[in-house]
Amino acid sequence: MDNLNDIPLFSSLDTIRGEQLAKECIWKEYDENELIIDIDEETTDVRFVISGLVRIISRLSVGKEVILGEMGPGAFFGEIAAIDGETRSANVTTLYKSKLCIIPQKTFLKLINLTPEINLEVMRVLTQRIRTLNMRLAEQSFLQAKHRVYTELLRLSKPRLGHEGQRSISPPPTQRELADRIGTRREVVSRELNLLNKQGIFEKTKGALVIKNVSELQRRISEAWEE
Repeated sequence: MDNLNDIPLFSSLDTIRGEQLAKECIWKEYDENELIIDIDEETTDVRFVISGLVRIISRLSVGKEVILGEMGPGAFFGEIAAIDGETRSANVTTLYKSKLCIIPQKTFLKLINLTPEINLEVMRVLTQRIRTLNMRLAEQSFLQAKHRVYTELLRLSKPRLGHEGQRSISPPPTQRELADRIGTRREVVSRELNLLNKQGIFEKTKGALVIKNVSELQRRISEAWEE
């Protein structure tokens, strides 16, 4: 039987209480690339990723899309609509087969109102998201497209095993996905990646994008902020 205690945010709940509240929720599985929530929907439930991976996309009125990021197990979305009752502000789609716990607005608000630990953790998550959005806004306002490409590559990357000083992104995003993340055109991303490759800073291998000279990218980004 599914239990809310299995979700990190609710780990402080009493086991029996977690089992009781789980009965108020819907536990649903989604296929790969399946739409979970569309923008402007008027639902107000909160959804927790139990397994799999989902992508958050903001659609602008001019028809363009901006990838806000991905969420894996333990993460949640929809809390803004649950709190203010407004329509959804983003589109959410699965990248892989995923399982989600759908918590009704009434149950979610009850949990944060009656449990200080959960309330505080929700505020921490919201605070972190605001900080992240502020940083992205600053990047969009003050950095050239090429520096935003460098920043996003570093943000998505992880240390490359067996190669000290290098980082990699696996599975590799498409050039279109990178462009949608930083608000530019695919052609711009393609040009910058080709330049980085010629300079020996970056290369594409089977199944990964590799940053061979991390310090050089960091240096270029630091200089861009100082201009």
